[in-house]
Amino acid sequence: MNCPNCAQSMTVYTLGGRLDTSVEIDACDACQAFWFDRSESPRLSPASTLKLFSLIADALPRRTGSIGRVLKCPRCSSRLVETQDMQRNTRFGYSRCPHGHGRFTTFFNFLREKDFVRPLSAAQIEELRRNVQTVNCSNCGAPVDLARGSFCGHCGSPLSILDMQQAENIVDQLRRASEPQAVDPALPLELARVRREIDAAFAGSGDTKIAWWGDTSSIGLVGAGISAIARLLKK
Repeated sequence: MNCPNCAQSMTVYTLGGRLDTSVEIDACDACQAFWFDRSESPRLSPASTLKLFSLIADALPRRTGSIGRVLKCPRCSSRLVETQDMQRNTRFGYSRCPHGHGRFTTFFNFLREKDFVRPLSAAQIEELRRNVQTVNCSNCGAPVDLARGSFCGHCGSPLSILDMQQAENIVDQLRRASEPQAVDPALPLELARVRREIDAAFAGSGDTKIAWWGDTSSIGLVGAGISAIARLLKK
């Protein structure tokens, strides 16, 4: 399948779904986006959602462009329709086929859909400004000048951070689910440690904050959190 945005061939991943089903997902590393056929995204199992963290982290350095305004369905070539939706209290967006063939969503909006992303508080924005001058938008990759505001001037996304507590919840679901995937018993403790380090960085304390701020300036706030989780999953 070709990417609805850049027309390059997408990579197909077969992941586990709920109730012992399988789900095929098409991903474009260059555009940092997924194509989901119909209801594939809601059917992902906790283990598969966790695997996508590593997939997204590996793709972050390979972003080469932004998402255009005119996208066409890879199944029927119809123009995709920009759509806004809500998951719990989180608003996210995607581009859907008007004939129901599927939807195109950025990695960032996928994470918002799964409730992994939350906007920064005013205090966190101020601490961010004290440590870095610019940060790449987690949605489109454009640089955000922190002296001018806390929203991306290109796509309008607010500065956001990965919710590590939600990542811990997913690991807990996986541990309690009747799934064959094994979970490192130390992973929940490691995730909690990373969450404390990030909290300490925004509180202006902690010895590890310098390295973490370096990641935020190069791959964005959400990317820094995803990369931290991916490193733990690969241990």
